Amino acid sequence: MIGSPDEDRLTPALWGTAAILTIGGFLSMFTSTVVTVALGTIAAGFRASLGTAQWIATGYLLALAAMVPVSGWACRRFGTTRVWLVCVGLFAVFSALCAAAPSVEALIVFRVLQGAAGGLLVPAGQILFATMAGPKRLGRMMAVLSIPIYLAPVLGTLAGSVLAERCGVPWLFLVNVPLALLCLLLGRKRLPRERPADTRPLDWRGLVLTVTGLPLLVYGFAEAAPIAAAAGALLLAVFVVTALRSPAPLLDLRLFRDRTFSSAAAVIFGMGIALFGAMIVLPLYYLDVRHESLVATGFLTAPLALGTVLALPLAGRLTDRIGGARVIFAGLIVTIIGTVPLALLTGSDDYWWLSAVQVVRGCGIGLTTTPALATGLVSVPKERISHAMPLFAMLQRIGGSFGTSVLTAVVAARLAAAPGSAAAVAGAHGWIAGITAIVLIPAWLLVRAEMSTKD
Repeated sequence: MIGSPDEDRLTPALWGTAAILTIGGFLSMFTSTVVTVALGTIAAGFRASLGTAQWIATGYLLALAAMVPVSGWACRRFGTTRVWLVCVGLFAVFSALCAAAPSVEALIVFRVLQGAAGGLLVPAGQILFATMAGPKRLGRMMAVLSIPIYLAPVLGTLAGSVLAERCGVPWLFLVNVPLALLCLLLGRKRLPRERPADTRPLDWRGLVLTVTGLPLLVYGFAEAAPIAAAAGALLLAVFVVTALRSPAPLLDLRLFRDRTFSSAAAVIFGMGIALFGAMIVLPLYYLDVRHESLVATGFLTAPLALGTVLALPLAGRLTDRIGGARVIFAGLIVTIIGTVPLALLTGSDDYWWLSAVQVVRGCGIGLTTTPALATGLVSVPKERISHAMPLFAMLQRIGGSFGTSVLTAVVAARLAAAPGSAAAVAGAHGWIAGITAIVLIPAWLLVRAEMSTKD
């Protein structure tokens, strides 16, 4: 038995469910990076330009973003477990089709469809897990579900290089199929069945505004396309106005009226900027300043994920025991401590020292991001979790895209002025430390909100 959501004990059945959903989440994140590192090989194999091949990665990421807003409605309308199982099956099918694609154009189409399935898969798993765990187990269980988010980019970078070189391009996609089929078989046996909670019709206006606005905004930030970014921001602004007036919106923005929820959302957005922006910046140091290979860079940046994964179990336990707000505030301090040395980079820093710094920074991230998610969900009624989770995911994606765009522009401008200069990467980390310090403001508001709730 999984146990009542009001229980504190982690049952074996709940751990089994966690394992199934974690593998599903890992698939979606893993295939994002495993293909990106091999784009040059894929382009050569299809005799396509690198610009065309780039859409294999970009199309997948945009499809991921487009499906996030609709995931909550799909789970309410058809049942979360059913949505998750269908998406796992479709993910396996589209992975196989990608492997068999006869042209680069066909591969791009199949990757977009694969991204659409993955875009529903992750939030559906999170919604299901948050509903089953309940508020007293949410911190520990969300920590478990977060592990693939941080491990997948590291493993994907390493696996992509090896698979493309030794097994061939089709195996970049076929590697997903057995794991997806395993999830499908275990999920049919172990995951709970629930009846659809909401039979109200789809908010088509909200759907059109979000599935066009969010990808346009993400694309505009990622590709430095101001017109696309402005159009996406405008569409999302119109969605905000219409959603607040609608009796049955696609996503219930009234959740932001809760001080705990809105403060947690601000932390998630801010850490999206600092976390995902930094994931782009530090590899540039090893590649362009220290002239390391792609595989070596993957190993040299792995300590960040190691530190995060090591901190997640502690973060989960502390969140369930004392509340997440103080854990988040402490995590931000640790993150800043781990970022400041990177803002002082030189071209000859010892690799062991940089690895230790990354572990510290990773620990801070682990103590911040997942507790923010869990803390924001604690006050959300069970029937509204399917609204809350996509909102958090959207904010994280927007923050990540914005951070990547700004920090990449900062580094590119400084590298253009002084090629191979460590000061360019160091300066970007100075920005990251500053952004993280700003996030202390909503984190402190979250501490006060949590303390007032307990009083």
